[in-house]
Amino acid sequence: MTSKSQPVRKSGSIEHYDVVVIGAGVSGMYALHHLREMGLSVRVYDGASDIGGTWWYNRYPGARVDGPGSPFYCYTFSEELMKEWDWAETQSEQSAVLEYLEHVADRFDLHRDIQFETWVEDARYDEAAQRWTVETSKGQRASAPFLICAVGALSTANMPDIAGIHDFAGECYHTGRWPHEPVAFEGKRVAVIGTGSSGIQSIPEIAKEAVHVTVLQRTAQYSFPAGNRSIAAEEMADARANWDALRAKMHAHVGGFPFDANPQRSALEDTPEQREALYEKLWQRGGFKFFLNLYNDIVISEEANKSLADFVRAKIREIVRDPETAEKLMPDHFVITKRPILDDGYFETFNRDNVTLVDLREDPIERFTEASVITRSGEHPIDVVVLATGFDAISGSMLRLNPKGRGGMSLKERWHDRFHNYLGLTIAGFPNLFVIHGPGSPGVFYNMPLGAERQLDWIGNFMRHLHERSIGAVEPTTDSEEAWANEVNGIASATLFPRTDSWWTGANIDGKPRYFSAYLGGSIYYQRIADVAVKDYEGFVFEPARRSDEAETW
Repeated sequence: MTSKSQPVRKSGSIEHYDVVVIGAGVSGMYALHHLREMGLSVRVYDGASDIGGTWWYNRYPGARVDGPGSPFYCYTFSEELMKEWDWAETQSEQSAVLEYLEHVADRFDLHRDIQFETWVEDARYDEAAQRWTVETSKGQRASAPFLICAVGALSTANMPDIAGIHDFAGECYHTGRWPHEPVAFEGKRVAVIGTGSSGIQSIPEIAKEAVHVTVLQRTAQYSFPAGNRSIAAEEMADARANWDALRAKMHAHVGGFPFDANPQRSALEDTPEQREALYEKLWQRGGFKFFLNLYNDIVISEEANKSLADFVRAKIREIVRDPETAEKLMPDHFVITKRPILDDGYFETFNRDNVTLVDLREDPIERFTEASVITRSGEHPIDVVVLATGFDAISGSMLRLNPKGRGGMSLKERWHDRFHNYLGLTIAGFPNLFVIHGPGSPGVFYNMPLGAERQLDWIGNFMRHLHERSIGAVEPTTDSEEAWANEVNGIASATLFPRTDSWWTGANIDGKPRYFSAYLGGSIYYQRIADVAVKDYEGFVFEPARRSDEAETW
């Protein structure tokens, strides 16, 4: 393999690498570090101005980690990194996560192999050369045997198509593309569209400053107290002292965190009073552990699910003083089957005099004007629109890239009916292309930095296997893709998740295939891909390398 210090080869206007990586977020950064440590020449392209991916773009008010957080939402490959970085809060704010990632980039000298403010506009596979060629927005061309797409599961903003929205003359911001300069809300009338995670995090913060906030709710949500708190020095010291054991526990845990396994107990085994006591205890404690200490059938049994849903709805009625507003905030889907949300005073915000809730199911938006949004019931004068409308998740960033595989087939053609893949990592007809956190993988259902590490470690071992056997191209069979789809669907169909419209099922994007595409087996997934490797990478077809001085850099 190419030495880390070997200069990049050029032929004509094309630069040759061993691997091209698209994306410099959490996954792309580790891809660069890990593959470079293997001795490969790597080039990373990213459209942003610096590293961070999601954490570079999502700077909206209140943005912070809203899963099981610090100090375990982090890289695990370096014990030294763990020892030298102090986390301040359990749910770190966006700026703290970005500061951590900037430290990682500096510590491992990543910037030198990343080209920023550069979008990959075309990626094509050359069957004769067994290489991918990419063309960038800067007019450059780069070639490599391997293409790694670390383009992010939540990076393609969903921009709503609402009549007149482009006529609106005020300020308009999407939470996933927030300005880097401060946005002032003081003295302004603000409309927020959407009450997913970014909406629920930002609305309480905006309401503290704006003269009035109109919340345009598309779907009522279950939201749970974040329970954010400071991390004591003793906690960090304990994590460092027991890092090896904690890392092993993270690998074993269904969600990739160092927690004990979920209780093996049905909600229906307890009395209503006992269930209420448990839910109340978890609610008061707050944090993502709420979901990890529940009964084991909340997302399997309708009756068990209803017991928790009723508890949260009762909490909303208890918190929100106006009964009519509280009823508008009542979710009517299975709890936890949309992305679980943690908040810091979201429901309490509707007790403020300067906050109005509009339920778009009953009072839909008709159009925007230059200075207002008009719903069926009337006109709402506004100065600012905040689009908390989410993303074309999981598959959207890959479809935006739209690579071209064998025979020039585009990914949009290949994925027109469903997101065909094997192991959530590879796609038939697209040799030597790997996707991180894509459809068919655990993705957002797992600790994403750890998940990226584990997927990329597997990919790196696969690359070494191919090199040692002089294999020039590899891709899955369509049969293995079909078997994997059946496995993913089989696990999901045993739960309530596919029965709820969500961005997990593609329901937020018109024309998107509607089905649950994530692997819900948690840590079982990593055992499954390990088993594939042990069985000499079953499910793949291999093509011998074609040696050529012009095309070969290994």
